[in-house]
Amino acid sequence: MDIIPLPAHIEVRPGTHQLAPETTILTDTANGWNADYLRQLLLPATGYPLPVQTDEGHGKNLIRLHLDPTLTTLGTEGYRLEVQPGQVRVEAPTTTGIFYGIQSLRQLLPPQIEQRRPVSADWSIPCLTITDQPRFPWRGFMLDEGRHFQGKATVLLTLDLMALQKLNILHWHLTEDQGWRIEIKKYPRLTEVGAWRTGTSAGFTNAAFDGIPHGGFYTQTEIREIVAYAAERHITVVPEIELPGHSTAALAAYPGLSCTGGPFEVATYFGVHPNIFCAGKEATFTFLQDVLDEVMDLFPSPFIHIGGDEAPKRNWKACPDCQKRLRSTGVKDEHALQTWFTNRIVAYLESKGRRSIGWNEILQDGLTESAVVQYWVGGRRKLINAIRNGGRAAIMSTWRDTYLDHDYKLMPLSRAYNYEPIPRELKNLHPHSVLGPEFPLWTEWVPNRSRFDYQAYPRLTAMAETGWTPKERKDLAGFRLRLDKFLLRLDIFGVKYASLAQAEPAKIKRLFGIFSFVKPQTATRDG
Repeated sequence: MDIIPLPAHIEVRPGTHQLAPETTILTDTANGWNADYLRQLLLPATGYPLPVQTDEGHGKNLIRLHLDPTLTTLGTEGYRLEVQPGQVRVEAPTTTGIFYGIQSLRQLLPPQIEQRRPVSADWSIPCLTITDQPRFPWRGFMLDEGRHFQGKATVLLTLDLMALQKLNILHWHLTEDQGWRIEIKKYPRLTEVGAWRTGTSAGFTNAAFDGIPHGGFYTQTEIREIVAYAAERHITVVPEIELPGHSTAALAAYPGLSCTGGPFEVATYFGVHPNIFCAGKEATFTFLQDVLDEVMDLFPSPFIHIGGDEAPKRNWKACPDCQKRLRSTGVKDEHALQTWFTNRIVAYLESKGRRSIGWNEILQDGLTESAVVQYWVGGRRKLINAIRNGGRAAIMSTWRDTYLDHDYKLMPLSRAYNYEPIPRELKNLHPHSVLGPEFPLWTEWVPNRSRFDYQAYPRLTAMAETGWTPKERKDLAGFRLRLDKFLLRLDIFGVKYASLAQAEPAKIKRLFGIFSFVKPQTATRDG
């Protein structure tokens, strides 16, 4: 069966079910939205009316969506899909499970089902039973919009494709040195000034500066629309507001929140920038709490990402306010001061019922136990010990294996597929401490939708299987066979993915060291 991600269990039987003009969708009341969604998936290409009924009517050609709370072994996202001649039945303990059953049903039909116009095809579905549930509860894709603004149309299509691949977290990186992308009504200069830069450099200095202005941001109305669209597709949007580093765009708008007072310009080149939020000024925390209040109003996600990586402390060392704060808090140095800074924000978010996530640089002595760590590079032993000793929750985005901005020579399709999120040291310990994998796309070198598609696909499809499919069921050769048909679906969506020859170069040069292989796509964690 050409389903991606591969289900946990499939039992194929003889025969087929044929969609036909008389096909009816039967649903219980709880699945009304899922039934309408299914109808809108199937109707354009088939041209069949596919009426939705909420009674227990009978017919010769039915698709039944049934919520069964007794199916507790399937968890909150699992489902059971049974296809017999004359009837398809999707059942699950939650509407989320029904939704994922629909995604598998969709892929049992020919790729032409994705067309938004009537086409001629054999709309038959093989008879089978699928019993399925995800390996990990966190199956994420991270989109950086600070470096290059992608726009609402790209985000909405991304959500549709994530749903098709059963990805359930969109980590939305909205603030950066190079641009602030979210409207904050209390601080209008964040978008009036911080959302726009005078041009973009080709590297980590202003060399080869193009002089072409770049910018954009999402209004709060647009964000509410996107968040609602995601929720309908059972995707949680987790916003990221970077602090204390990667804050040049914010400081260009409000320089008084820095240690030096500025002035600053929105960054035009990439890498790690020296000016960060001042830890000593109380105005910094008033600003950040005000911003987070508006963020939390827009995003119902139980998690808020607060960044925390790549925060140079040089200005803190020279800043009288930061040094005064260091003495008053009793912390030993500027690194410990960042932990104090982080804990203060974590406590504020917790007071509002939210949980914080930060990149693994925040994992220092004294970090609040509830903070989730997103691992990307370095500090592996520290993370392993934190999970072993205290059950610290982690999201795995190992830099070498998950970063979609990497060149395909560095991270070919096979490496993306073979990534194992649970560190080998933990394979028999605390399996639930690893929430799951997340696959970031940093956009320093992704200025448009075409490049976005090329970097993300087909690697994100391979990674989606890692997040869902049981480890023992994964098989690269089988995945490649199923991928051929999946790519036909991407063709219909207009996705300009890398060809398989590009995605799996014939000869992969063995490269060593962190910086020896840096190309315009790779640089730092996010630069």
